[in-house]
Formats: sequence, structure tokens, C-alpha cells
Amino acid sequence: MDTVKPRSSSCLPWAGSALFGAAMGCVAWSLTVWARAYCDAGYEAGGRFELNFLLPLVVGGEALVGLVAQAVGRHVVLRAPTAVRVALPTLFVAGATVGLAWWFFATRGTLDGYPGDSGLCPPSNVPPQWPDWIPV
Repeated sequence: MDTVKPRSSSCLPWAGSALFGAAMGCVAWSLTVWARAYCDAGYEAGGRFELNFLLPLVVGGEALVGLVAQAVGRHVVLRAPTAVRVALPTLFVAGATVGLAWWFFATRGTLDGYPGDSGLCPPSNVPPQWPDWIPV
């Protein structure tokens, strides 16, 4: 008879996924604020209000994405070996949260074509310190 072993009732993977997602939300928001302030594009009073309004949404959204990725990863590996049952959900969480943070920075942090006043950035408003090997 083929039965599935009962799962561990530990909440550590779930808490870790949510905390990692929230941390990625903070990183994405911080990068966005840094890029806007450095290029002085979208960093007037209305832009700063938008960023402050988005902070709890980004952090909470990333935490939720981390939890959903953990759930999907655990569902996919129900009958897999132990190493896969641990590694695959972790990879799902990392990929989903980092991808969402990258998208947020690329769309909200680098306002392409927005007139920046600092003169330190090109028209794409990507700060020169941003690595060329990471596209935005």
C-alpha cells in the first residue's frame, strides 16, 4: 500500500518564507528610493508620498508571494526525496520574491524618460552604479 508520510507541523519554513519575502520587499523599496533620489527623477513631494504609500504594500505583497511560493513548492514535491522536498520550495520562494523585487525596481525605481534634474543619470534614469549585467 502506497501512502504519503505525514508532514512535519513545523511553522519554520512558512515563517522563513514570509520573512524572506518581507526582506526582499524592503530591499526593493530601498533600491527604488535610492535610484529616484540619486537621479532626482520622481523624487519630488508627490513621488516621495507615492513611495511611502507603497512601502507597506510592497513589503506585505512580497511576504504573501513568499508564502504562496512556499505552498506551491510544497505541493509540487509531495512524493519527492527529502533533499528535493527541502530545496525546491526554497528555490521557488527565492525566485518568486527576487523576481518581484527586480520587477518593482525596474518599473517604479527607474522611471524611463522622466526628466531627472540631477544630471547624474542617463535618460533611462538607471544610476551609473547599477551593474550592467543586471538588466532593468
